[in-house]
Amino acid sequence: MSISQYKDFGYQADACSHMHHHIAPQLLRLAEPIQDGMRVLDIGCGKGSILQEFLTRGCEIVGTDLSEQGIRLARENLPTGRFEIMAAEASLLDQLATDPFDLVVSTEVVEHVYAPREWALGCYNALKPGGRLICSTPYHGYLKNLMLSLLGHWDKHADPLWDGGHIKLWSRKTLSQLLEETGFEVTGFQGVGRLPGLWMTMLMVARKPV
Repeated sequence: MSISQYKDFGYQADACSHMHHHIAPQLLRLAEPIQDGMRVLDIGCGKGSILQEFLTRGCEIVGTDLSEQGIRLARENLPTGRFEIMAAEASLLDQLATDPFDLVVSTEVVEHVYAPREWALGCYNALKPGGRLICSTPYHGYLKNLMLSLLGHWDKHADPLWDGGHIKLWSRKTLSQLLEETGFEVTGFQGVGRLPGLWMTMLMVARKPV
């Protein structure tokens, strides 16, 4: 997705999204060990809420997003971090002109991306060998899809009238396939929110081989 095609999410300066409270604790657990000086890149950082958690733990943080509003708020709230308006492209690391990262995080992004292989390659190329990716996206599996169908909730759940909304619906299998095609080793999975099989979202952990 290019900057010209992006529909700004609309961030509130004084509040985290409701999904942050579900995702952040699980993401931080999966990111352990978090070491002082660890370099963390957030692709689709919004206003930097996830990166703030890493900054308080002594990490060096960089965030990218297509939202001008999100990047402005991130720069205001986290002045010691670096934040750039940039898409998740294969050449992302070259555009940033920096060294590879220990950890890349990307939460609730890939479901909005027209070309997810480009996103995945951007994540992969931004990591040093042995580095990890932790990403999240709304969960879709047989049981959840069946319940959405039985309850007639698809029009609300995948609203085609939502400008900038979800255009890709991922299952554990399809997201794993995307990451493995890119060269990652998938090492972890965590469903988040609601009951097993009906999760709100899912976290996937993957490693770039040494």
